[in-house]
Amino acid sequence: MSKNKNKPSYLDLHRHGVLAKRLTAARGLLERCTVCPHECGINRPAGELGLCRVGARARVASFGPHFGEESPLVGRHGSGTIFFEGCNLLCVFCQNFDISNIDKQGDSSPQAVDDAELADIMINLQTQGCHNINLVTPSHVVPQILAALPAAIDRGLNIPIVYNSGGYDSPATLRLLEGVVDIYMPDCKFWTRETSALYTGAADYPEVMRAGVREMHRQVGDLVLDDEGTAVRGLLVRHLVMPDHLDETAEILAFLARDISPRTYVNVMDQYHPCHKAFRYEKINRPLSAEEYEQALALARECGLSRLDQREWKRFFRMLGL
Repeated sequence: MSKNKNKPSYLDLHRHGVLAKRLTAARGLLERCTVCPHECGINRPAGELGLCRVGARARVASFGPHFGEESPLVGRHGSGTIFFEGCNLLCVFCQNFDISNIDKQGDSSPQAVDDAELADIMINLQTQGCHNINLVTPSHVVPQILAALPAAIDRGLNIPIVYNSGGYDSPATLRLLEGVVDIYMPDCKFWTRETSALYTGAADYPEVMRAGVREMHRQVGDLVLDDEGTAVRGLLVRHLVMPDHLDETAEILAFLARDISPRTYVNVMDQYHPCHKAFRYEKINRPLSAEEYEQALALARECGLSRLDQREWKRFFRMLGL
């Protein structure tokens, strides 16, 4: 079992009964669903499905140790990723569209898991030596995650929880996670409503994202690493640089440096390539160029952001053939 000198706060929340109260509040959100900012208002426990197409049970596409995440999450033994099906953004360029744009089977899907099964997955990942439980695309299944935690904690779960989201999170729902989530990792995608409306199902993404990141940082602060360089608590922000959208990259990076913290750990990502429906949109129907990525890194430095994920520098040099 993983040894953790930095005890996660969720252990005390569970012991003092706070986690149970949070779960009660979260379950109430499902009955006229307001879990995420879409606020579909449908009754998920009764089998109704909203935009995310996930009912009362979370749907898990896959899970296991993952070594492709940021270095502070991977450590020696990998990040314990749980990939949830469904999504509340439905980006037209999604690289995981096969698990984000799902069918309407709801709780009858073979991928639907109950609380005990989700707890089993968490314990399985910890037993394999993973440094954390990395919840990928969790925004629409926060109540289900909270429901699985007590059983997992009773069975010895004691590693950090990572909330790995697309950045479209309800601040009210995030407040239910205070002291539960150790590491927040939002992907700050777009700065303007026009771009968000064009490429996602959420025109209000920019203001929701900004409010969410502020709330995340209020809860956990800047990223803290242990003596081995593994993350134990704090905010880690991703930004996928999009072709022909460097103006939005500049605004997002400036926001992080100015309004959040110049010590924000940022992964400026270059992995964009056209996927899913991106071929329908001229500006994003091509890969990111090395020149655009170089400009994005320069923008980060100019903003005063001093903690950039080092893997991105290595990848940039590979793009240049160095």
